[in-house]
Amino acid sequence: MAIKTYRPTTPARRQMTSQDFSAITAKKPLKSLTKIKKTGVARNSQGRITTRHRGGGARRYYRVINFKLPTGTTATVEAIEYDPNRSARIARIKDQDGRYHYILAPAGIRAGSKLVAAEETAIKKGNRLPLKSIPLGTIVHGVELQPGRGAQLARAAGAKSQLIAKEGNYAQIRLPSGEIRMVGIEGMATVGSVGNEQHQNVVIGKAGRSRRMGIRPTVRGVVMAAADHPHGGGDGGKHRMARPPTTPWGQKTLGYKTRRRKVTSKFIVRSRHQSKRR
Repeated sequence: MAIKTYRPTTPARRQMTSQDFSAITAKKPLKSLTKIKKTGVARNSQGRITTRHRGGGARRYYRVINFKLPTGTTATVEAIEYDPNRSARIARIKDQDGRYHYILAPAGIRAGSKLVAAEETAIKKGNRLPLKSIPLGTIVHGVELQPGRGAQLARAAGAKSQLIAKEGNYAQIRLPSGEIRMVGIEGMATVGSVGNEQHQNVVIGKAGRSRRMGIRPTVRGVVMAAADHPHGGGDGGKHRMARPPTTPWGQKTLGYKTRRRKVTSKFIVRSRHQSKRR
């Protein structure tokens, strides 16, 4: 995928870039694999905002993605489509029984390509097989954390993981973040990386594009009133924060760890926070 640039006809257009949609072969999604996407605009069941600066945006349908193709599936790629709900492209495939599925489109896959999900098959882009059957050093994506749960790791555009070791019932995977993690060797993974690699290089360029994506404006705390934010208030013009960086509710941020791990970290061999140098 290439990046499309524009002539600088306006100040916003000068830096703005967009995706190249030349690889997309279908304009409309398959109706049987779409459903209405209802959203609470970042609110919980009580109506309280749980994620700030979200709301509005273009209306879109959700594409039902099959993250766990059953073993024994042989399919043909019929079309590469755009999915407004994710950064990656999706591929519409037709299996040997005539059923249609949406999957994440691996890099290098075209309409007419043959894909196989099996215990033993060729190590080819798009094929899906258990980690125990994949050679060391292979680039994979859509890795299952637990057998049968479906793809959970490396699903974004351009994401890829590498199988670096096998020991007993576990395989070691190097994730895009640099973290090395143990995963069950019976878990499935797709050979190759996810397509649409240049997605991260797109420059939004203007506020209107963010609004259509459902992102609302963000206001700095130092320009708010003291009643609205701990950083707010003060006489005159610009001023510094009178306290360490905090959220509107007084919780520390910027270097202060607030995450609570609800699961064990025993499967993490090397943290993504460690230096990547060896």
